[in-house]
Amino acid sequence: MAKQLMFYGQVVPVSAQRHANWYIAREVNYGFAKNVNSVPLVASEIPHASREYTVVFAETEDAVMPVALLGVAKQENLYLTETGDWDAKYIPAFVRRYPFVFSKDGDTYTLCIDEDWDGCNQEGRGERLINEAGERTPYLDQLMGFLQDYQRNAYQTTAYCKKLKELDLLESKVATFTSPTGEKMTLQGFMAVSREKLQALPAETLATLAKTGELEVTYAHLLSMNNLSLILERGSQQAVPADQAAE
Repeated sequence: MAKQLMFYGQVVPVSAQRHANWYIAREVNYGFAKNVNSVPLVASEIPHASREYTVVFAETEDAVMPVALLGVAKQENLYLTETGDWDAKYIPAFVRRYPFVFSKDGDTYTLCIDEDWDGCNQEGRGERLINEAGERTPYLDQLMGFLQDYQRNAYQTTAYCKKLKELDLLESKVATFTSPTGEKMTLQGFMAVSREKLQALPAETLATLAKTGELEVTYAHLLSMNNLSLILERGSQQAVPADQAAE
């Protein structure tokens, strides 16, 4: 899977001095996510994302995280239209937070922005970041609240994935299928919850998972696995070379 900052470029801390006359034009499209075939999810998103995406788990050097598959080939996002619109009712929070992101230094989080994004401007287009008094605008305050919620959910997601590993519920999976052009393709490098192992858990463990809402999230993930065919349908008009199969 792609690195955590995937479509971010020139990321710098937001400051009253540097961004006093900066605006964010939200009408700019989602073309920045054109070359990614998956994006991270937080656990609370999975029930929503499971209706339109295939939700699987990817393992990094540090942890396991849920991700939404956007394509099969490398650098393929089948949820983007040719005009850069996002073709789904639910857009993952990882995408919606762009061009902003928190950077972490110890216990300190700093709001940063990708200045390379086309929507960043000093021509007065869109929402201003800093007012004349050098303070955050209501727009930036609202954005800060969104990112803080995202970060809290990210911590909960880490704990959820850790629990899945402790219960030995995650298994490596491989999906093999035929592309619209008749070529054999393989999707690998991802994990999914074993339904059999989940059903075999002790009653008290299942009761705890149900009480915390984690059982609902897990079954939403399992249900989403049926959406892999939807990705193939989205790519039915495209010829995907065999050597482009996602890893």
